[in-house]
Amino acid sequence: MGWGGNGAKQGKKGKKGEGNGYASLVVQSNAEVELLPVKTIPAHFSQVYEASDRDFRIIFGWEDDPHRRNFAIGQPIDMEVPVCLDLDRFVERSNGIFGKSGTGKSFLTRLLLAGTIQRQAAVNLIFDMHSEYGWEAVSEGKHFSTVKGLRQLFPGLVQIFTLDPESTQRRGVSDAQELFISFDQIEVEDLALVRGELNLSEASLENAIILRNEFGKGWINRLLMMTNEEIQEFCETKMGSKSSIMALQRKLTRLADLKYMRPSSATNYVAKILTALDDGKHVVIEFGSQSTMLAYMLATNVIARRIHASYVHKADRFLQTKNPVDRPRQLMITIEEAHRFLDPATAKQTIFGTIAREMRKYFVTLLVVDQRPSGIDNEVMSQIGTRITALLNDEKDIDAIFTGVSGGQNLRSVLAKLDSKQQALLLGHAVPMPVVVRTAPTTAHSTPRSGLPPGKKPPMTWSLKPLRRQRPIWGFKPQELGVRSQEPGARRFIPL
Repeated sequence: MGWGGNGAKQGKKGKKGEGNGYASLVVQSNAEVELLPVKTIPAHFSQVYEASDRDFRIIFGWEDDPHRRNFAIGQPIDMEVPVCLDLDRFVERSNGIFGKSGTGKSFLTRLLLAGTIQRQAAVNLIFDMHSEYGWEAVSEGKHFSTVKGLRQLFPGLVQIFTLDPESTQRRGVSDAQELFISFDQIEVEDLALVRGELNLSEASLENAIILRNEFGKGWINRLLMMTNEEIQEFCETKMGSKSSIMALQRKLTRLADLKYMRPSSATNYVAKILTALDDGKHVVIEFGSQSTMLAYMLATNVIARRIHASYVHKADRFLQTKNPVDRPRQLMITIEEAHRFLDPATAKQTIFGTIAREMRKYFVTLLVVDQRPSGIDNEVMSQIGTRITALLNDEKDIDAIFTGVSGGQNLRSVLAKLDSKQQALLLGHAVPMPVVVRTAPTTAHSTPRSGLPPGKKPPMTWSLKPLRRQRPIWGFKPQELGVRSQEPGARRFIPL
């Protein structure tokens, strides 16, 4: 760690202690440590020291801090000390987990989701494209084994909804709730998102708007039942294009092949999801065999749009009443293959682009997981609060990671030197400074409650022992960095 400048707010000098002139201090919390942005660098030929365990804990905190929701995501590459994320800061903005295929993005995602559940930092809505987060997942390594998913780790807090009940039951999940989507829930905006998968032309989408304006929510059911003569008559009276509407009719028949699609539904499944979220439950939506991009993108957009609309209503009510009871629970929505939803052509049309730009305005944020960050709109990337990045090789992807990051170009070489497994660069809103961490390997006997090795627990307390001399750290002058005790009557300045 070679960062210089004024790193913490100065405390008041106290009486000298015995022997060394400085008081001893046992720190129970880092709540009183106020870190300031780095504004200067050490002078040439300044003394430099390696960062100690104590320094990391001052900067990054520790898991048992009673004043913060810290979560140990891993350790520095060459040290045995936890590096913590501040989960309250993490969930208040949209975040991203990036890395090329095979670098452990799914494990990092499951790790962070477990942290937010364990620390009760937010409720989660997880669109589980490959059924990796809900019940169990295949662990990394040469030999086949599985690791527990969120439902097994937190059985009373996680609820699984499935869009493919047969697949979910085959994997041994007996209490998952079924989830279906009806044609009358699909908007033209949803079709615009999957226009590439359905090969829809701009003319077809324009005629879809004409059909919706004429038939309302049931326009897809009505279109699929129309004969050629009825289409001809409709076009003559409503100024539509017969060829475009017939092409639209033909291509929308593919939707009927999706297992979770129904012509109509008497059950409001989105309301069930909202009820679970309101009760503090975390919802995993599994797709099972319905993992094509068409199936994933359509269902994800339809469900998330309705969840977001409900949260907008709740947030408006809270702003009106100012009653803490009306405050919505912070919601974090996890999506994979994020560049499909947030590319420059569609980011302004999809609900996910809206959520990313709104940040925490309506108490909804995103956790985007992607291997091609260069495919995500620059405006959206600039709103990503915390970026957890595993190995990337493509220059465009590396450039995208540092979009909107001051001094980010200096970290390019760090990102390029990461190992292909169990290493990631953390930077952004939830960490005080960029740092590379290593996480524990995923094994059949480990549970992702933290990124520390199995059996390794962060200390509940640690002490700043009496110092024999004023020792500069990372080129700081001794008086530029200090901590204060939280104990009454012991607010003495302790040079580090």
